[in-house]
Amino acid sequence: MTERLFIDLLNETLWVMLLLSAPVLVVTMVVGVLISIGQAITQIQEQTLTFVPKILAALATLAFIGPWMTDLMVNHTNKLMVLLIRVAQQ
Repeated sequence: MTERLFIDLLNETLWVMLLLSAPVLVVTMVVGVLISIGQAITQIQEQTLTFVPKILAALATLAFIGPWMTDLMVNHTNKLMVLLIRVAQQ
């Protein structure tokens, strides 16, 4: 395995990690901001009010894009395994 191939694999793995984590993080961040705006408007400053909606939003996001995430992980893992076999045969 050359250095360039290793760096490319590392770069692709980090990109896949970003793609997998970004949707859930963005959705929960948007929900958190909306709840914070609602709390500022109503002047209800209860910290626990943000947790349940964020968790529900994260679960809904995972349920909605879970198949795509699984497909992305499986494809990336298959690519890594094929390259691992190729390197082992050298």
